[in-house]
Amino acid sequence: MLKLIIGNKAYSSWSLRGWLAAKQSGLPFEEMVVPLYDAEWDRRRAGDEFAPSSGKVPILWDGDVVVWDSLAIIEYLNEKSGGTRFWPADDAARAMARSMAAEMHSGFAALRRKHSMNVRQVFPPSRPDDDVVADLSRIMELWAQARARFGGEGQFLFGEFGAADIMYAPVITRIVTYSLPVARFATGYMDAVLHHPFMQDWIAAAQEEEWVIEQFEKPVNG
Repeated sequence: MLKLIIGNKAYSSWSLRGWLAAKQSGLPFEEMVVPLYDAEWDRRRAGDEFAPSSGKVPILWDGDVVVWDSLAIIEYLNEKSGGTRFWPADDAARAMARSMAAEMHSGFAALRRKHSMNVRQVFPPSRPDDDVVADLSRIMELWAQARARFGGEGQFLFGEFGAADIMYAPVITRIVTYSLPVARFATGYMDAVLHHPFMQDWIAAAQEEEWVIEQFEKPVNG
């Protein structure tokens, strides 16, 4: 059986992507949650299970096969589950979805750095920094293009829930947590992602976690 090792559900955005991918694959998997930055963190991440990723989560084991990095996990599970669950069938839509996923993977550093994920909190709104505003503007542009060109009658970026939505799901939680400004059209899409059964399961599990990382429990200017 597949084994997915992830960090705290309250805080670990990349773990959320890997976990959503495992759920989307429809394949059975064992889930192992490890608390980030606790007293055992350095020892644990030096162990054999974490060695291939240099201690980073998520990391997926499939017997002797190991895959780390969320986007790589998506691609591996896409192949393993038959190639129909993650990316749009249309060539143009699939190209855009892959480009958007890759841009999320490598970009939006200001948003990620200044607004860490915490699905248990909602902080009062405050004006985001200019570089964060620029990231949000680009995200709104991408979402609008995907919805207009390929969303059809579905609720998600390319109609059906898929890899692009998985990659942007933690962004949506950040927008909610920090009460960040978004375009009016985006709220319907965000609600669809947040109310997806997989997301509901993740958020509910995060509420039950006992681990607290204080640096992520304060608003940006707190």
